[in-house]
Order: sequence, then structure tokens, then C-alpha cells
Amino acid sequence: MIPVSEALAQLFALMTPTPTERVGLAEARGRVLAVPVTARRDQPPFAASAMDGYAVPEGAVPAAVFTVIGEARAGERFAGRVSPGQAVRIFTGAPIPDGAVRVVIQEDVTRDGDRITLSDGLDAGPHIRPAGGDFRTGEVFAAPRRLGPGEIALLAAMNCPEVTVHRRPEVALIATGDELVQPGETPGPDQIVASNSYGLKALVEDAGCIARLLPIARDTMESLDTVLGLAEGADLIVTIGGASVGDHDLVAKALAARGADMAFHKVAMRPGKPLMAGKLPEGVLGSAALIGLPGNPVSALVCGHVFLRPALDALHGLPPRPAARGRAILGEPIAANGPREHYLRARTDADGRVAAATRQDSALLSVLADADCLIVRPPHAPAATPGETVETLPL
Repeated sequence: MIPVSEALAQLFALMTPTPTERVGLAEARGRVLAVPVTARRDQPPFAASAMDGYAVPEGAVPAAVFTVIGEARAGERFAGRVSPGQAVRIFTGAPIPDGAVRVVIQEDVTRDGDRITLSDGLDAGPHIRPAGGDFRTGEVFAAPRRLGPGEIALLAAMNCPEVTVHRRPEVALIATGDELVQPGETPGPDQIVASNSYGLKALVEDAGCIARLLPIARDTMESLDTVLGLAEGADLIVTIGGASVGDHDLVAKALAARGADMAFHKVAMRPGKPLMAGKLPEGVLGSAALIGLPGNPVSALVCGHVFLRPALDALHGLPPRPAARGRAILGEPIAANGPREHYLRARTDADGRVAAATRQDSALLSVLADADCLIVRPPHAPAATPGETVETLPL
């Protein structure tokens, strides 16, 4: 067995970022920017009003009187110049007229016809957004970076209609085992419904990738080889189950028969010890990377968060790094840990304290579904008491 950190390092070494493509900005949500973008204009492109009110020159003091000579609104500036004693009615986003040095908010003004009088409670102002206050022409938006709503809005403001992004990685998911049937089918007396592949499909799609849910591979070399053949073209092949060393655990043998070079097999963690990873040779199924997950439902999904999600980010062109962890205050005691890194299903209470579920069996999906984080316990960690700080992995 190897430590989680070493397994992650070896897994990252197997991941080759996908090629790039150009897409319209409207199609870029969730994609990973591959090439930096340069701003094509200043934002804002002119000094603009931050409030509805009146643009005035010097002399804005309590009780001062100005004559309103025009109006400026978003999309249509006041064409003239504001001279001493004059004001322009202005609305949020409108260009500041020449000669104006501040905006007096409309709440601080009394208007009578074309005359305004400033109130005694005049604020400091100036309520002006300077030209280029957000970004300037030529500023660079760095890559790689996943594009969410804020990033896409910024790129649009930079007047960038298209971006170069990494192609969405394709992930082939193969559940294995004679005991499995698909949801909606009627299980035999010794069968169960396949759940891991559906949970992992959701995880893959949450990572912005394309999930291909392949047929269940039965516990024969022929069936495994047939379903593996259906994974042609995937960037990553994920098998679920059959990764242990029992007489019916044939996944490693089926992969070896196709020439796979396995980097590791077994990780010092729980749940999830029977985990393996490798790569197919050049010319075999597109030389896809391989991850073999354990078959227990919780084990598969915990390994999905710890290993699969970071691997997908690396395929997407993001810097290789483990899943982000946090810190939380323990609400209930935890026993001492054994020699393997332990990922305890846990929930956070209204006060922000975390407590591990009382049942930690790796077959209990109901416990995992109720958890909002995993408490991460290092190997040989001593017992922990309420009030101590523990490391967590958000779900």
C-alpha cells in the first residue's frame, strides 16, 4: 500500500491535459481557459456616475444653488460642458459631463423647476467611477482557469467574444459484477441495483466533463474485454468494482491483457484501499488513463472525491493539486485512528461544529448522502475530543 499523497502524485503523472478548441463565450461556462485573454478596452471606458443625482462642478457645499442645464443617462451623454453654478441631471452608468467633479445624490437635492438646492446633510461624494477603474486595455486575464459566471462576465466586459479552452474530457464509466442490475430492473434474489456508476457520473459531470455510462461488465474476461472495447476514445476509463484480489476480481487481469501499465494498486486509506491506476499503451483504446475504484458504494464515491475529481481537473488543464480541504471544530469525540488515512462521513451543525456519523460502514449510502463533509484523520492520529480542530474535505 502507498500513502494517499503518493497515490495522488502518481495519478497526476498519468493525466495529459486534453487538446484545446475555440468556443463562443456563451458556451464557455464550466470550461477551463487554456490561453490568456487580453482586454480590448478600458472598463469603464469613461468616468461614469455611480448614483442617480446631479453632476456638478466645484462648489458643492450645503445650501449651494445650481441651474440644471441638461440630462445624461446610460447610453447618452450630455454633450456640453458644466460651468460654475450649473448642474446636469444624471443617472447611474451615464458618462460624467466635462467640467463636473462630483455627483450629488438625488436624496441630497431639493429641485424647483430648473434650480436645485443642496441639502445640509450633503455627503462626501464623489460617486464617480473612474475610467479604467475595473481594468485597462491590455490587461491580461490569466490561464488556466475554470470559467464561472463571474469570469465569463469579466471576459464579456473585456469585449472577448470567443475563448480558447481545453476540450471537455470524456470519461468512460464501467461498473463490474454479476451481482449488479440497472436501476429500474428487477434484481434476482442475490443481486443489487448498480448505484456507484450513477453517483460517479454526477461527479464527473459536476467537474465539467462528459460521462459515458457503459453497460455493466460481468465477471468474465470476455465480458470485461467487450465493455472495455466500448470505451474507445475516452480520455479516462474508470472501472468500478473488481479491483481487489479475490478469485472473481478480474479487472486488473483484463487491463493487463490490453497491455495496461499500472502505477499502483492499493492505497493506505479507508474506505477505499483497493484502488488502482495506470495507463493503456499507445494505440490501445486511445492510450487512455485508467482508474480502478473499489466496488463498495461509499468507497467508490469517497475515492471519487479524493482521487477522481482532482484527476479530472488535471485532464482539464488545471494545475495538479489535491481536493481542497478545510478546518472545523469537532463537536463530538472521535476514537484513535489506525495505520490508514481515514475519511469519516460527517455533518456540520448550526454552530459550524462537525460530528462523525455513528455508522461508518462503506456500504451505507444513506450515511454518505446525509454527510456534508468528510473528516480526514491522519494515520495513527490519537483520539480527538470536542473543541479540537480537525481537517475536513467538503462534499
